[in-house]
Amino acid sequence: MEEIELFLDEAKELMQKAVDHTASELVKIRAGKAMPNLLDGIMVQYYGSPTPLNQVSSVTTPDARTLAIKPFERNLISEIEKAIINSDLGLAPQNNGEIIILTIPALTEERRIQLVKQAKHECENGKISIRSVRKDTNESLRKLQKEGASEDEVKRAEEQVQKFTDSYSTKIDELLIKKEADIMKV
Repeated sequence: MEEIELFLDEAKELMQKAVDHTASELVKIRAGKAMPNLLDGIMVQYYGSPTPLNQVSSVTTPDARTLAIKPFERNLISEIEKAIINSDLGLAPQNNGEIIILTIPALTEERRIQLVKQAKHECENGKISIRSVRKDTNESLRKLQKEGASEDEVKRAEEQVQKFTDSYSTKIDELLIKKEADIMKV
């Protein structure tokens, strides 16, 4: 039935979005090495409006523990510093008048364990989203059955939704395994 296929396609798309969102959240968890995407969530006041840091400056990694931020306009240095200090990154910016240097400290064992817990929490949120999509899709399929769709077709569709759920949950587990290894690597 065409409606069932639409529900299945939508479920698949929403589950993929949950995996993508989880991956983007995991990227924000720093693993002790300097990565430009660490600063992705930082907004800078640019002529009175909040603007993403990567739109008002270039961010490079001169070495494994350092980020260099070169604003496109010199007068933005203080605004960028303020945004970094006010963020939850816990980094202290240093500037030489032209560029801002962020030194990423080595992680302690205790901090690594905290970051793994944070990563697990993000992954669990992703799985909750996937299960929510499954629940909503199955409810929609049951409504279709009440409206006259065949019971066999609905059952097959529910089995397909469960396969999607298992598949996308496994993808999130794989993301967590990679991130955990990355965090715990000294």
